[in-house]
Amino acid sequence: MDYSLLLNPIFVSVIVLCILCLCKVNVILSLILSTIIAGLFSHFTFTKTMNLFISGMGANSETALSYILLGTFAAVITTTGLAKIISKYLEKIINGKKRYLVTVLILMAIASQNLIPIHIAFIPILIPPLLGLMNKLKIDRRMIASSLAFGLKMPYIAIPAGFGLIFQGLIADYMTKSGMSVTVKDVWHVNWFIALAMLIGLLISIFVSYRKPRIYQDLPILSTEEEHKFDEKDLHFNRKHAIVLFSAFVTLLVQLTTGSLPLGAVIGLTIIFATGVVNHKKSDDLFNQGILLMGHIAFVMLIAAGFALVLQEGGGIENLVNAVSPFLAGNKLIAAGLMLIIGLFVTMGIGTSFGTIPIMTVLFVPICLKLGISVPASIILISATAALGDAGSPVSDTTLGPTSGLNADGQHNHITDTCIPTFLHFNIPIIIFAIIAVILF
Repeated sequence: MDYSLLLNPIFVSVIVLCILCLCKVNVILSLILSTIIAGLFSHFTFTKTMNLFISGMGANSETALSYILLGTFAAVITTTGLAKIISKYLEKIINGKKRYLVTVLILMAIASQNLIPIHIAFIPILIPPLLGLMNKLKIDRRMIASSLAFGLKMPYIAIPAGFGLIFQGLIADYMTKSGMSVTVKDVWHVNWFIALAMLIGLLISIFVSYRKPRIYQDLPILSTEEEHKFDEKDLHFNRKHAIVLFSAFVTLLVQLTTGSLPLGAVIGLTIIFATGVVNHKKSDDLFNQGILLMGHIAFVMLIAAGFALVLQEGGGIENLVNAVSPFLAGNKLIAAGLMLIIGLFVTMGIGTSFGTIPIMTVLFVPICLKLGISVPASIILISATAALGDAGSPVSDTTLGPTSGLNADGQHNHITDTCIPTFLHFNIPIIIFAIIAVILF
């Protein structure tokens, strides 16, 4: 292998990103430094790199705004006491059975992808109020992070509804355009194999890796004076809580109708302030709390989009494939392994499996056709290369979402408690099962 691989901008920058994150360098700073590295290895001037970086940030502007508004919504729910009421109600239902709680969260995450397609919007609202209950049950939050990642990722791979229909439709469309006739039905008929790999990883995380109790401190979720004024015996469901729930329903309805989560959140917050549930004079404080809760994640998503544009414009993906292409022409299993590794690097850097599909299909479908890999095995390989890295990437919403909820009290590290556990428990089984698929299908 020539040295072009070692000088490839994607290879180098993603390695740098992972090393910096593992060394506990702030994710935002790690992304900026990795972007500069990617630009240098793409032979861009510093000015061109930064211009691409800044212009690319706009791609995730809606997501970032959604996070800030949802953080504000979470602050409102906490301030009104509804969060504690919900926590107490769920505590009665769960009745001290931590696996009941894990099951409920998995089902909610799955529903957020297909039944009620709001993606990670439920996490900053639902998870922070449950942290006290998790502490009481001594649940290892790494188990919860893995469970949420499973619920966010598995459905779009295997279930042809909601985000799954979009993902599988992209797979079918781009594979067909690249010379291999594929329908959505073909995709979900075989992608259960990847879902099985993820299920095995989930079961290992629940029953083996993180089954032991873990102690957390009972720390406040938001540093608000109102939160400390609540008297537990006076926390009863009333009119203002009903209005907050109604506003949440309106937020969901507007989002599903218009496709705009920020618009839904704005209308929901307007209902809350207009009805006097929360005094509009406190809006500044609540938005500040929303930024405190979700601002870091929002900026990570903005910067990740800029990083992705630099990687795409640098031509590193094609060069990465060309560097390993001599090894793709022989053994099917070696070729499959290399394709998966390339997909892992690309998605780890870009942070979106959906955005990886057009790139991977154009590059890898011709290789699958040349090697005589069957259509079902090719679908699994392409789906896996697109999805790999989504769980485990420091810039993916599959990891950023769980962290945003689990770290509401500052006791959950994004890299060591979310990214590494999800990477190990999902990406490794997916790689193994995808290679096996080349033999079986």
